[in-house]
Parts: sequence; C-alpha cells; structure tokens
Amino acid sequence: MTLATFAAVFAALYAAHSFGDHWVQTHAQACIKGTPGRTGRLACARHVATLTATKAAFLLALELATGARLHPAAVLAGLAVDAASHYWADRRTTLAALAERIGKGDFYRLGAPRPGRDDAPHLGTGAYALDQSWHIGWLFITALIIAA
Repeated sequence: MTLATFAAVFAALYAAHSFGDHWVQTHAQACIKGTPGRTGRLACARHVATLTATKAAFLLALELATGARLHPAAVLAGLAVDAASHYWADRRTTLAALAERIGKGDFYRLGAPRPGRDDAPHLGTGAYALDQSWHIGWLFITALIIAA
C-alpha cells in the first residue's frame, strides 16, 4: 500500500459517505431505519445499499480520474466491512447501548428533542456526533483494507 493510495481512497470514501448519508438517503429511510421490526431493518438495509453504491461509484470515479487501480476483492471486502458497521450503528439502539456502556450516554442524549420543548436537533445532537464519528472511524479501517 502506498500512502497516496490510502489517502486518496480515504478521501473518496469520506466524500461519498457525507454525500450518501445526507443527500442519497431518503427521508423515510432516515426516519424509520432505527425503528424495531422488519420495517426498520429493511429501511436501514436500503439506506446501507444506496450508501455502499455511492461509495463504490466514488471509488470508480477515483480510479477513472487518477488511473489508480484498486484490487476488486479488496474493494468488495472493504465495502462489506463498512456496510456492516454502518448498518449496526444506524439501527440506533446498538450505538445508543454502546454509548451508555462506555459512559457516553449523557453525550448521546445531548440536544435530543424533549416533549413540550422547541429544541433544535438539526443544530446537532450528541447522537449525531457519535454516529458520524463511528462511521468515519470505520471509513479509516475500510480505506486500510482497500488500499492494502
């Protein structure tokens, strides 16, 4: 692996993640992907599928624009690891439980809407910050797998 390949792959994945998690994901997926049951699981799976396709498209664009050659098996393995970690976190109860277990429960709940309050969670919540930092950490691991 070269440092340049790793850096380029990470940058492509980071850009694709931000785009796919915020622009490609549908409103319905965002609202129900963390709910219990089949409906929530399917919404989360659809979100992860479109997000993974977005990341694959960005990696292909990287290859076409730069001439870089990524090994297809490494790309598949990396994207599979990333998809699994993304699905796990986006089911929400899993990430909330982890945050609680490691003493980050109060931060996870920071900024969450409360009944009878005019809170502004769109300005950021602890849950959102922990969610995105989880995903970015796994993007690093994914880039290592793909660039190796």
